[in-house]
Amino acid sequence: MSAVLEAVRAGRAGETELLLRKLTEAERRALLPELQKMRKEIRATSWEERDGRMYPALQVAGAMCHSGAAAAATWIAGADMRWRQAPVETLLKALADRDTGWQADVARRLAARPVSADVPFELMAGLVRRSGCAVPVTDAYVVGWVRHVGHTWGRVPLVERLRAEPDLAALVRGLFELSDLAEVRWLFGDGPGSWQSALAELAHAGTLDRGAVLDACVARLLRGGGPTDHRIFLPLLVQLAPTRDEERERVADWTALARDAVSPVAGHAQSVLAALALDGDLTPRQLAEASEGLLFRAEKKLVRAQLVLLGKVLARDASAARLLLPAVAQAFGHEDTQVQERALKLVERHAGRLDDDVTARSEVADAVRQLSWALRVRAAGALGVAPVPDPEAYEEVLPPVPEPQRLAPAPASAEELAEEVGALLASGGDVPAFERALDGLARHAHRDQDALREALEPTVAGRWWRQPEAHRGWHAEEYFGPTRRELLGPKDGLELLLATLYGVVSTATLLAALQRGPADHQCPRHGFSRVLDVRLRELAYRIRTDPQPLLLATPTWSTGLLEPGELVDRLDAFRRLGARVGDADFAQALLRVRREDRTAALAAAGRARGLGTPEGERLAGWLSAGGPALPASDRRMSGPRILVESGEVVELQQHFPEAFRRLGRPVALSEQLRYCYHWGQEDHATWLATLPEQRELVAVRLMHDLAEAAVDDQRGMAAALPLLAEAGGTAGESTHLCVAYGLGARHPEDRLAAVDALLVLAARGQLDAERLGADLGQLVRRGAVKPLRLAESARTAAATGANGTIWEMLRHALPVLLADLATAGTSGSARGLGELLSTAAECAERSGARGDLPHLSGAAARRGSSRLAVQARRLRDALAGPVAA
Repeated sequence: MSAVLEAVRAGRAGETELLLRKLTEAERRALLPELQKMRKEIRATSWEERDGRMYPALQVAGAMCHSGAAAAATWIAGADMRWRQAPVETLLKALADRDTGWQADVARRLAARPVSADVPFELMAGLVRRSGCAVPVTDAYVVGWVRHVGHTWGRVPLVERLRAEPDLAALVRGLFELSDLAEVRWLFGDGPGSWQSALAELAHAGTLDRGAVLDACVARLLRGGGPTDHRIFLPLLVQLAPTRDEERERVADWTALARDAVSPVAGHAQSVLAALALDGDLTPRQLAEASEGLLFRAEKKLVRAQLVLLGKVLARDASAARLLLPAVAQAFGHEDTQVQERALKLVERHAGRLDDDVTARSEVADAVRQLSWALRVRAAGALGVAPVPDPEAYEEVLPPVPEPQRLAPAPASAEELAEEVGALLASGGDVPAFERALDGLARHAHRDQDALREALEPTVAGRWWRQPEAHRGWHAEEYFGPTRRELLGPKDGLELLLATLYGVVSTATLLAALQRGPADHQCPRHGFSRVLDVRLRELAYRIRTDPQPLLLATPTWSTGLLEPGELVDRLDAFRRLGARVGDADFAQALLRVRREDRTAALAAAGRARGLGTPEGERLAGWLSAGGPALPASDRRMSGPRILVESGEVVELQQHFPEAFRRLGRPVALSEQLRYCYHWGQEDHATWLATLPEQRELVAVRLMHDLAEAAVDDQRGMAAALPLLAEAGGTAGESTHLCVAYGLGARHPEDRLAAVDALLVLAARGQLDAERLGADLGQLVRRGAVKPLRLAESARTAAATGANGTIWEMLRHALPVLLADLATAGTSGSARGLGELLSTAAECAERSGARGDLPHLSGAAARRGSSRLAVQARRLRDALAGPVAA
């Protein structure tokens, strides 16, 4: 048996198989503990040091030594085995002396593994062939088969390769039942020689049951799947060429596909239903059922095509009106008013046929309220019902003003703190959770560092900086030391504090990093990042040398604000304990302390003076001085961007550590455009918690990133906008420009964040709709914001009930764009202007807005039925006067 182990260690799979074949069953089982031990030894080594040469031999040995089929299959398909597998021929030879039932069991168990287990298809197929069992139609087996057939190119056409497959019917059935085609979609191809073409040919030739394939294809399309699965099954369905009888038998399926499937599939199903309807093979009730779902779809092309079909059927069969006109009325609720008008024209043309059917007329009349305001009058006249109420009763709906949440005290026990730190390291967290953790680490490090380390042990056991000394000795020192180029963020900051607690980083390194800081770089965002970096390094150094009883800068509220009375209490605690105040900690506390509430600020100033400490005097002067005036600002243009330059904040240049002074330095255009290695590393939420009452100072530094979201399609840049809207201080030019860029962002999640910010500002009474609208008009005109994206954002905001707010914004954005249209006849912003006008018209109709809009009459006078002209006329009519008598 030692010879077997030697062969395994040498990685000689063939020799291992020969040696084991000579052993008895009992002798093989006796080798299992040694094989398992060998496997554990390999797993324990790092990837860099791991020698995978013995894996093929180890896989063969384990497969032969396990007597149970389940254990053998688990060994063969082990995750560590898949990277260096034994040759399939060797494995099959190794298992050849087992009985057929055992081999069949192993084949089924291997096939039941997920596709990601990457079990070789040749191994599974070989076991199936040798055992004579039924082919296991699982995802892993079918995917392996498709790959095997697809990679066996040669000169044999695919259709012939499939024809030669003995289990073709079962495997094709499994192909339609695959849960995910992502692994093999690229192998299917298209056109002649593709899988679709081959399967269709085999079905037409009778090699496959054509009816079964047709049913499976329709069922798969009904089930859906990945975003591009229809590119496989829809062409196959077309090539199967269902007969008219087969199409009639599946009317319910076509109806379901037309209503719910992805657009290409729905379009095909709609064309089948249309052909059946025009040939008289579809009853009016069946057509109505299909139409009710289709007319709710967002694809205008599908909706228009269905309305055309309904018009043809109504023109030919007057008796169908009682069933089809209520279905037509479903389109009254479509977001596109041109679709609404098409549907209304059909109702107007055939409404007389409903005179004898009170129920159908009532259903159509009930749907009228979904029409735009201008179309409701027409509909009321056509149906002979009372006009709709005048929209003057409109009431604006805005979200409730967000209430800041008070931070809970720092965790009372070291064990609770360890749990919170572990959660932050594992999945991140918000600023309040991070600040609570910092305060908890400071308090417990001051109280009992041994107990804190004991509680944290499960959390830090697997951290990278706790590797053996040979690895740790240089890496952690360099990573956290003064030569580090990147600034510490929240997660790295926690790692530094934990590494400090466990003595991984030397005191000299902590001091050098605190004194020198990371390599300096002139960029607007560096100020906020540097402030956090300095705070973290100061806390780490104090934990090692002079633990402080608590942190002064821990916010009171989730926005980052610190109540002045609470800061006085903390300074008093430092005085009583004789503790030294940290420079960075105190500086951050000053920037967070609430000063807008002058009564509370002045009361706290009096208490602070009574402390008799330098920090108390400093706090008293800071609170008594009131809030800082906004620095002078000026707009600058850079390509399509509009950016803001900001002057110096003198207050932040006096008596603050150097890292904090940068927050008050001027922000120039050249700095905003300069390349910065911090891009992609920012945590904008921490920026707002750094200056929670000085929103404009944050916004002017956020602006370039927000412009990137709109101009260069960067993702995730607008996530901080709702926090910006909830922050304190003036919402001025920079804040509104940030929101404007967010409304035109490329990615939907960024636009949604901007909509949230807009609504929060409006709910707080801080939104200047005129300023925002004018900014948007200029940004669209310059090409920084695309009209279609802005229209979608505006429509989303209006859907919450803020029609008046959005109309007021668009009322100041549209004249700029309409002026270009009037003077030049066309405009770079004309594409999508129709969508903006549509949203504006909807908001004006719902809010009852009246008055003139500069340059609108010229756009409304344009000939034709383009969306721009139609929506301009709609907006003109909405603004002209009451829409109902």
